[in-house]
Amino acid sequence: MQHAPTTEDLLATCWTTAGDTAPGQGDGRSALTLRDRAEAAGAAGFRGFGLVYADLVEAERTYGLAGMRSLFEDNGLVHLELEFLTDWWTDGDRRTASDAVRRDLLRAAEALGARHLKVGPDHEDRPWDADAWAGEFAALAAQADGVGARLGIEFLPWSNLKTVHDGLRLVEAAGHPAGGLIIDVWHTERAHTPPADLAGVPGARIVGVELSDADSRVEGTLFEDTVRRRRLCGEGSFDLPGIIAALRATGWSGPWGVEILSDTHRTRPVREAAEVAYRTAAGVLGPAAVR
Repeated sequence: MQHAPTTEDLLATCWTTAGDTAPGQGDGRSALTLRDRAEAAGAAGFRGFGLVYADLVEAERTYGLAGMRSLFEDNGLVHLELEFLTDWWTDGDRRTASDAVRRDLLRAAEALGARHLKVGPDHEDRPWDADAWAGEFAALAAQADGVGARLGIEFLPWSNLKTVHDGLRLVEAAGHPAGGLIIDVWHTERAHTPPADLAGVPGARIVGVELSDADSRVEGTLFEDTVRRRRLCGEGSFDLPGIIAALRATGWSGPWGVEILSDTHRTRPVREAAEVAYRTAAGVLGPAAVR
């Protein structure tokens, strides 16, 4: 079912159309074809699409980068997000592996015209040197800028960057204009960050926003809750209208990412998954967003 588009475009993040896979399940690779996923996202009304590294590798093998770009263009997907780089701050074998992923992501970002690259913090919350991280982030942001993309770091409440404030301190210390934040509202809510704090984030430092919903009570660990029990927008406890208003106050106008991760969502056929994710997110964005 094709819905009326919004003036503020929506982006289907990688997990929203990935089917029966999730972070922490092997390499996270989807069993679905990129064609099926792109067609489902475009038919639902999305104007953006997210792809995790394992799926990028598989899709390039199947279609080539030129074929992938054509698939996105044919389905009206003009905002591309590539993820998820970790260990960009370290050294040794972990850094060697990270740098190989980095090269692939940068090469693909340039060929595909990606809007931004998403990177992560230290999920294990180990001791870290803030100045060294700022330098590494600035260097990586410069590389992203060199291929025409921005760089966004996603803070996570169980990591060394737990809140939007922690993330903002890093990107401001790094100082590169191409660097900024991915603000996932699941993480801001679980870190108990009020919407008013989001309104204070400089608009130039917001690279991406991700919408979802959840129950008020966390079940299991934060990681388990975020990958198994997210709800569709408007079907949980989050004050999404207040959060959206706060983000709009920064000047943010999209694309709004929609990241639905749950045991329930993974069982939906991809067309249904894309359609319900788009419809519910467009609903909380409100009638003012509809053309």
